[in-house]
Amino acid sequence: MNSKQAIEHLLKPTGVTLGGNNPWDIQVHNEKLFDRILSQGSLGFGESYMDGWWDCESIDQMLTKIFRSKLQDHLKPWRMIIPAVKAQVSNLQSKKRAFKIGEAHYDIGNDLYQTMLDDRMVYTCGYWKDIQLTPLDPPLKRGELLNKAQEAKLDLVCKKIGLKPGMKVLDIGCGWGSFAKFAAEKYGANVVGVTVSKEQIKLGNKLCEGLPVELRLQDYRQVNEKFDRVISLGMIEHVGYKNFPTYMQVAHRALKDDGIFLLHTIGGNKSVKSTDPWIDKYIFPNSMLPSQEQLTNAAQPFFVMEDWHNFGPDYDKTLLAWFENFENGWGSLKQNYNERFHRMWTFYLLSCAASFRARKNQLWQIIYTKNGIPGGYQSIR
Repeated sequence: MNSKQAIEHLLKPTGVTLGGNNPWDIQVHNEKLFDRILSQGSLGFGESYMDGWWDCESIDQMLTKIFRSKLQDHLKPWRMIIPAVKAQVSNLQSKKRAFKIGEAHYDIGNDLYQTMLDDRMVYTCGYWKDIQLTPLDPPLKRGELLNKAQEAKLDLVCKKIGLKPGMKVLDIGCGWGSFAKFAAEKYGANVVGVTVSKEQIKLGNKLCEGLPVELRLQDYRQVNEKFDRVISLGMIEHVGYKNFPTYMQVAHRALKDDGIFLLHTIGGNKSVKSTDPWIDKYIFPNSMLPSQEQLTNAAQPFFVMEDWHNFGPDYDKTLLAWFENFENGWGSLKQNYNERFHRMWTFYLLSCAASFRARKNQLWQIIYTKNGIPGGYQSIR
């Protein structure tokens, strides 16, 4: 069996074919693709798309089928063992490495994120519970719905933590200040946000000008103040399993005794110690998705878990809306980014959408308190 036949054999249970007529079928332009996949796994598959070796009309549909069949579990080249060993041997998210993710991902260009994201520049999952989005909705309407979904998510966070005027809130991983601005404008809160991205700070300070908001270029481990509430939206994915206990300790230290800590994170179904090699190399270096077990073990010495809310399928809708904004804005963006970047970013957004649609990845909002709320926490959805 040659490499092409081996790939066809692996793909057979997925319903994806090579050269087929379905939107999810793969059109191969370079026969070297098969050897590359067998030797490099997901890294080779993603890189070969960036290099133009294959195309697919609907990458998200194709990868959804592959993820649901768990094909990736049967394709683990020996060289992919190296990142996992590296993650075990060293602390890839140590203090001296803390700013790498900011430089590699969040600092690549505010023009990209302003084009792709909603009006408030929220770079985490929207909340689509009461928002209907169909494939027939025109781009303008889809953009408006993304705005509503992100406003609904920010409002959900504020309600879950019982935010009231004058409360002091810590936002760990504040991005461009989207939550800080919303909480200050809509709820009268005073917000301190920390991020490791210089570009986020630069634009975030402009967006939050005139509000009781302080955005800092600071590693989360350097925070040493008390707050009524602590929130973290999409940041613990960059912390690493070795630092989960430290992360929880920092949140515990920052939170007043009667406070509430809300953790919003992408989650994995299995406990791992590293991330997908392609994602690690091109999108989120030194990242990894926490599991239920890892979060629970890290939080147990510090917090009472009050509520655990999973709305992972909403990330599929959010990512598709981001992709549509990205595609619609590519005419302007291509002045600053080349075609290889375009293919890389396309693969990133659509592969992530597929991972949530296949329920491979989840989106959790978890409520923690120090001592438990007397009478219990009232879950909000």
